[in-house]
Amino acid sequence: MTFYTSASFFILLAALIVPAAAFGVWGRGLKCWGMAASAIMLAFLYSSSAVQAAAFGLFVAIATAGAFATLASWKWGAKSMAVYRISLACTLAPLVIYKVSAVFDQNLLAFAGISYVTFKAVQVLIEIRDGLIDDMRVRDYLYFLTFFATITSGPIDRSRRFMDDLKHQPSRSDYLELLSRGLLLLLVGAVFQLVFASIALHYYAPDRSLVVPSIAYGVARQIANAYLYALYLFFDFAGYSLMAMGASYCFGIVTPRNFQAPFAAVDMKDFWNRWHITLSTWLRDFVFMRFVRWATRRRVFSSRLSCACTAYVVDMAIMGAWHGLTPDYLAYGLYHGGLLAATEAYQKRSSFHKRHKQARWYRVLSWFVTMQLVIFGFALFSGQLRTIVERIING
Repeated sequence: MTFYTSASFFILLAALIVPAAAFGVWGRGLKCWGMAASAIMLAFLYSSSAVQAAAFGLFVAIATAGAFATLASWKWGAKSMAVYRISLACTLAPLVIYKVSAVFDQNLLAFAGISYVTFKAVQVLIEIRDGLIDDMRVRDYLYFLTFFATITSGPIDRSRRFMDDLKHQPSRSDYLELLSRGLLLLLVGAVFQLVFASIALHYYAPDRSLVVPSIAYGVARQIANAYLYALYLFFDFAGYSLMAMGASYCFGIVTPRNFQAPFAAVDMKDFWNRWHITLSTWLRDFVFMRFVRWATRRRVFSSRLSCACTAYVVDMAIMGAWHGLTPDYLAYGLYHGGLLAATEAYQKRSSFHKRHKQARWYRVLSWFVTMQLVIFGFALFSGQLRTIVERIING
């Protein structure tokens, strides 16, 4: 069973939402049923592969042991950095092993959702270390880590926000509003993913020759392919995210949104505030800001601007590697890191930008340039540019 695409998933989801709706309307707690529903869904998700099921179980065991060993160390006053670092390394190890082995077509320790679940587990560890989490129940942590609605494709929720939802029992009227919004989000997400994304994919033809029937036509077709892929990726991923939000709402969990009109962005920083929001904010909080603080304390850079620009490159390089250790994904990450660094430098130093940034013509021009840069990045991400270059080299 594949989440959010197969008919069996939607049939099972509907069957699980009915009891959730009854509990919510009657004012009963949704947590226990939500945990049971997650267990049922995950059993179906991993039922076709014992290897994936074992890898998932191993990861959950490692992450849980690491989180609570670190929490105990902090609560007892020991605050052992060794325990924290070992826990962090062990939690990250399955994802790193999977990504490296995938380069050699091995997929060791792989399971559906490993990238998203790993970032959730790492977030908990870091926030325990920072003193932001000082108490946590095992069952609540397990529910957060294994919540079925977001496990395969995000959004990447935060544990403290998730657990606040668990503590808050919505009133009947509040739950009915959540339920209605959830069902609407499921419907809209399905239309995005099953209709609009399918239409864009139908016309996407990356294998077309560059010289048939003419070079001009071939180039125009490849440009059209880049735009079609961007539309496909948005509607497909935004559709998944909306359906995940909708399913979450039905179980009383207000999962945050992942997209906010990304194609209306007027610069690259604005784009990443609108595209895959939960990933970009996760990287901002746990990579970008920490790199800046580390570099500032050690006076690695001569200026704040140099520090910020380097942090953008590091941040986006990790984003690319998170998607996969392939030339396309790594190039995509470095490309966006360079664009964000260039945007930061331009906006901080350009008097022209400061004079005209509020002018309508300037914002329209900035939007147009930003969209071309974004589309070019998606052509990198999809492998389209690499394929074109290979065809030109091979004749």
